[in-house]
Amino acid sequence: MIATDIKQSFVENGYVVVKQLFTPAEAEFFRNHYMDLRAKGSYPGDTVGVDPENNDPLKRYPRMIHMHHWDETSLRFLIDARLNEVLTELLGSEPYAAQTMLYFKPPKARGQALHQDNFFLRARPGTCMAAWMALDPCDEENGCMKVVPGSQDWPIMCTTEADTQASFTDIQVPIPEQQEVHSVIMEPGDVLFFGGSLVHGSFPNQSNDRFRRALIGHYISGEADTVAGYMKPLYRMDGTTLDINYSSEGGPCGVWVNAENGQPAIALTGTLANSGGTE
Repeated sequence: MIATDIKQSFVENGYVVVKQLFTPAEAEFFRNHYMDLRAKGSYPGDTVGVDPENNDPLKRYPRMIHMHHWDETSLRFLIDARLNEVLTELLGSEPYAAQTMLYFKPPKARGQALHQDNFFLRARPGTCMAAWMALDPCDEENGCMKVVPGSQDWPIMCTTEADTQASFTDIQVPIPEQQEVHSVIMEPGDVLFFGGSLVHGSFPNQSNDRFRRALIGHYISGEADTVAGYMKPLYRMDGTTLDINYSSEGGPCGVWVNAENGQPAIALTGTLANSGGTE
């Protein structure tokens, strides 16, 4: 996919998949690297410890966060020139790198309810951007990503309570019943790019023996001067660090109302709170 096609697809849909931006061999390397790290125990940024005997697969394989702070392999991924090229094309300027995450999503693991990344990152002006790389084949059975096309134009929405039997987070962005939700089918090395307002999430991994591992970088627009405090320090794409302003929680959020034509519409009448994390 050439740059103009990538940008057009992103503008129209709010997301774009760049096929084989990384090779299958690179995906295998990352997969083995993080499985080896996880087998060795806990690390800075882990919100819960590793419990190999727990019945909850997410306790046996909890996600990893901010690995680039202590793992050189993760930092190299975060500032990889291939990611920078696509991100710069989509954002219009070179981004700042903010966060790495690794989701193992083992068999029978819960997913994450629909959400928007900038609810958590609070980048402004501008927005944040995710580069979500598949390390395994991702499909309906093992809990591929779900996206809501068109939601890239929504404001940050007020959240409601999520079903924690299906989601490891307890909040969700509600969507109208008629709203389309698309499944993103991916192969190892494919990278899904999407902005901070796009509503997305995933269903549980229903397979018996298939992981759905993914390596994610989160970025903010180069024009942004404020971001959530837990993202510090930020990285330029040359690997040097910088500090900007760090935002407090709160602010307006959108709620669904009935317009005069009977169709759902969004009104900025709510107030944000913040908790959890993002996939």
